[in-house]
Amino acid sequence: MRNTAKITTAVLAAGALTPGLSACGADSSSTDGPLIVAASPVPHAEILNYVKDNLAEKEGLDLQVKEFTDYVTPNTATQDGSVGANYFQNKPYLDDFNKKNGTDIVPVVTVHLEPLGLYSHKVKKADDLKSGATVAIPNDTVNEARALKLLASDGLITLKAGVGNEATPSDIAKNPKNLKFKELEAAQTPRSLDDVDAAVVNGNYAIESDLKPSKDALVLESPKNNPYGNFLAVKKGNEDDPRVKKLAKLLTSPEVKKFIQDKYAGSVLASF
Repeated sequence: MRNTAKITTAVLAAGALTPGLSACGADSSSTDGPLIVAASPVPHAEILNYVKDNLAEKEGLDLQVKEFTDYVTPNTATQDGSVGANYFQNKPYLDDFNKKNGTDIVPVVTVHLEPLGLYSHKVKKADDLKSGATVAIPNDTVNEARALKLLASDGLITLKAGVGNEATPSDIAKNPKNLKFKELEAAQTPRSLDDVDAAVVNGNYAIESDLKPSKDALVLESPKNNPYGNFLAVKKGNEDDPRVKKLAKLLTSPEVKKFIQDKYAGSVLASF
């Protein structure tokens, strides 16, 4: 079932975190308090914590990082003011989320790209997938389309002409290997690798699962003209918050670029 809201059910940790946000997020809308940022654990929270530990104090920024393992709660928390910003998503996903949920969250600055990849515990090359093989793909609208486009880029399938960011398996025009698709919450795709022939996994979940996109992916997204860069985002109207401006500056600093290059060795790519 393709349902963006369903992703929240994948979260065990986020449910525990949300009450804490209510308690400490009361001042998130005040420019005098700390800036609380919701983030996926890897690499987003790691990058933010690097900023917090090494750069924020010098800029006079009181930064707090709240980790979530789903793709929904960071936006709902940003919208309701429980946090002041979030850092976990790309523009096609945010556009889809705003449209479906009536939210008005906007990007501030793009920081990095996590290339989407096809992984397998059963074959060494994508061409080795057998006829009828099962491939797990994310079930949220944008990442499902992105996964199908990745498979199409390698010639495993052909999509119908003009298919955009809402493509589903029903939009496949040619499927020479007769691949079958198992639609899962994005966080579950790496966990499915022992049960399916291959899985398309978002970069952050791949890294969390000890996969190295630059080495382990059978097929990997190209960063060239890629629309899926991840950015700092806020509720509309908060773009000029001085704390947000300080964080945007730090997230696109030479120090952060070097941190990304050194820590992730090509599995995460700076976008600035």
